[in-house]
Amino acid sequence: MGARSRGGTRSLLLLSLHLLCLHSCLRCSVSAAGSGDPYVGVTIGTAVTNLLSPSDLAAFLRAQRITHVRLYDADPRLLSALASSGATAIVGVPNDELLALGSSPATASAWVARRVLPFAAANSTTPGLISAIAVGDEVPTALPSALPILLPAIQSLAAALTAANLSSIPVSTPLPFSIVLEPFPPSQAYFNQSLAKSFLLPLLSHLANTSAPLMLNLYPYYSLMQSSGVVPVDNAMFKPLPPSLEMVDPNTLLHYTNVFDAMLDAVYVALKNLNVSAGIPVLVTETGWPSYGDRKQEPYASKDNANTYNSNLIKHVTEKPGTPMRPGTQASVYIYELFNEDLRPGPASEANWGLFHGNGTPVYLLHVTGKDGFLGNDTTDRTFCIAADDADEKAVQAAMDWACGPGRSDCTAIQPGEGCYEPNDVRSHASFAFNTYYQSQGKAGGSCYFQGAGMVTTTDPSHDSCIFVGRQVMLKDVRYGD
Repeated sequence: MGARSRGGTRSLLLLSLHLLCLHSCLRCSVSAAGSGDPYVGVTIGTAVTNLLSPSDLAAFLRAQRITHVRLYDADPRLLSALASSGATAIVGVPNDELLALGSSPATASAWVARRVLPFAAANSTTPGLISAIAVGDEVPTALPSALPILLPAIQSLAAALTAANLSSIPVSTPLPFSIVLEPFPPSQAYFNQSLAKSFLLPLLSHLANTSAPLMLNLYPYYSLMQSSGVVPVDNAMFKPLPPSLEMVDPNTLLHYTNVFDAMLDAVYVALKNLNVSAGIPVLVTETGWPSYGDRKQEPYASKDNANTYNSNLIKHVTEKPGTPMRPGTQASVYIYELFNEDLRPGPASEANWGLFHGNGTPVYLLHVTGKDGFLGNDTTDRTFCIAADDADEKAVQAAMDWACGPGRSDCTAIQPGEGCYEPNDVRSHASFAFNTYYQSQGKAGGSCYFQGAGMVTTTDPSHDSCIFVGRQVMLKDVRYGD
């Protein structure tokens, strides 16, 4: 995958206290037509200890009803597995491959033949699997020396796709938000002038000519971190603010109830200032919030804040409000990221952006019930209790004995000859027993603890003919260890 760094490449929203106006204003009432229904996808990085196998990952995506993913390379094993998931994928070209692709159209054609055609050609079994190609990642800041060959790489890949009758697959490059200067108030934003003529204008021309989106990575988290207290925490996380505390653009008198919309409108203004057609859609290829970080350096990196931001983001996108400047025109987004990449170097937060751990258990439970199918199995309700990965086997055995005895779990299914007897090992049997008890208690707090031997997961552990109950009537309030 491409080199990905966040904190140092995100532009600060330069908010001034005098913009926290005390007066009310009229919202712009002009509506604009959107370019298709907006959606929420997830990015998938692979710097993960014990990452799910490609086939298990595909099953996991199906279970979570995730239908849009962004990959940081074009791994054929993963793409083959994704064919059964029902998801479409943005495939990436890592930064270290740009030189070869930008220097040789023949190399670009070979890359398309090897990485794309097997999964996207009309005669393939998965003609709609690849939704776009993301060339490089934040090249202006992550690898500025490659900037001169970035656009040639994009153009060569687009030409190769056209030659293969796949011009419907757009080719673009994810850019850092830091290319937008003076982003607040949004009405005064503009692109970095050192990039405008030499890179951005030719890139935007290509995007307009090929109906490709402008890909941007937007992180309100870093705007909050860099604002020295000027940006309200609630504003960064889509939480409601009283009108007196909303950000107001003094030039347009538009109110901004969240930082994310302010960043998008800054991009729209920067595009307009380059006299670029409004027809180029913006696709947010990364956004998210870390669930853990250094307490002194990153005090806002917490599970509660990550849950709040990502849950509210999903709600915001699926309700399609658009932005104050473009109401009704909502950009689609990809949440960074599906799994915690525990092998990533850097600050503590770098390894803690995921919605799930690498084994599929949730880092936290999103509150996204019924949001147009994304995580549509309802992670706030459809949860299961299984044996914890790091629990001592003797402790797991003791907890299972309790669950099947005093806890009154129905453990018939894990007896010899029954549907859940195989695999015949302590953890598998305990997981069934733990879950039966957990469901019988209405998933009450503490009912999956088992003195540390149990853990909650949103991944259905059912297999073959062994069905784990997902919902049962509460029987009695009894706890292991009482």
